[in-house]
Amino acid sequence: MDAEIKVLPLLHMASGDMLSLQQYRLVGAHPGKVVYLQANLHGAEIAGNSVIHQLLTYFQKLDATALQGEIRLVPACNPIGVNTRAHNFASGRFNPYDGRDWNRIFWDWEQEHQGARTFAEQHLASDRATIQQAYREFIGQHFKAELATLDDPAGVPVHQRYRTRLQQQALAADLLIDLHSSSNQGLVYAYYFRDRTASIPYFDLDFAILLDQFDGNAFDEAFINPWLALEQAFAELGRSLRFDIEAWTLELGTGMKNDPQAIARGVNGILNYLRQQQVLQDGGGIVPRSVPLTRASQLKKYYATAGGFVQNRVALGTWVQSGDVLYELLCLNKTGQYPQVLTVQAQQSGLVYDLSTCEGVSEGEYVLAVMVPDA
Repeated sequence: MDAEIKVLPLLHMASGDMLSLQQYRLVGAHPGKVVYLQANLHGAEIAGNSVIHQLLTYFQKLDATALQGEIRLVPACNPIGVNTRAHNFASGRFNPYDGRDWNRIFWDWEQEHQGARTFAEQHLASDRATIQQAYREFIGQHFKAELATLDDPAGVPVHQRYRTRLQQQALAADLLIDLHSSSNQGLVYAYYFRDRTASIPYFDLDFAILLDQFDGNAFDEAFINPWLALEQAFAELGRSLRFDIEAWTLELGTGMKNDPQAIARGVNGILNYLRQQQVLQDGGGIVPRSVPLTRASQLKKYYATAGGFVQNRVALGTWVQSGDVLYELLCLNKTGQYPQVLTVQAQQSGLVYDLSTCEGVSEGEYVLAVMVPDA
């Protein structure tokens, strides 16, 4: 099965070059769900590109009858971020034009219009499939106004032009997967949303984080938040509905690296998930596994309490108990005294899932993060 390849113009640069996206579209022999995958929204988080390449290679060996629905894949979905450099280091987390985080800029219909309750009242007696199709069309109609702003003779900011072109690719999706990795050193885990835990065991994860608090217009949030709001609106009106819409951010190890193990886990987990969703029917086994769960509100980040140099830090993936030593901080001074070593202990029990890349820190800079699992 070969992909349809489409080049999508994105931004015209001062040099005369045109930045573009490239979408690979795989269409199955039978209708079904639309799956959207993208990678490298943050410039240093490159592992997802290799995941997409391996998925494309896998699907090339299959017949179209193995796919029900369609899959759309967009690697290197942020050309500006991907190409941002500081000496030998890729950064690309923030838009150099206005300082915005590239993954906190996206258009959320419900946040702007707060229309889920009114829509639910108007469709209270309709069946789920009818509601889902009507709501998708309703959001699409409003998105047309966003597209129209790109033709404003006064122009629009870089972030608005970029977000609109990118979100346009995902608007029709039922299942959305945004492939990231840590900006530092990280494990393999996922962010998920309310009432979607049933799918978690099919990914190959160290743990999963429920986004139980608003994180600020991230790509997956902007996609699914209108649907979550609609489910909540129906619940308040006395009707329980769960739409067949899901969004995931997969974190695939360490930034600036193509870790073969993290990439393999990403590929295998996505294929397993697609089988569970009945999108992929290749005869492969569906193997669920137990995954520890936590919530975003339970993540504990540790910041340097003084300036210095991190030493004897616990290894990534270590389960710690409250009171365990997490790291030492070698602190210099300009007071005529010998250097001092400070010890930092864990405030709660949990899993060390992220470590800063740089071990020279000023007071207040990030050192590591611990996730506290649900009881």
